[in-house]
Amino acid sequence: MSVIYFLIGCSVVLALIFLTAFFWAQRTGQNEDLYTPSVRILLDDSEDADTEK
Repeated sequence: MSVIYFLIGCSVVLALIFLTAFFWAQRTGQNEDLYTPSVRILLDDSEDADTEK
């Protein structure tokens, strides 16, 4: 029975770590632009192509 209490405690601590990481990501602006990364592969990078030649 003590193993169950240990596992519940570990899961609560892990959930708090993930919740803290989520709020940190929101505060630092990690999720502000969700559209650009999905279309970045479609954009033409002409200046990158010139430097590779």
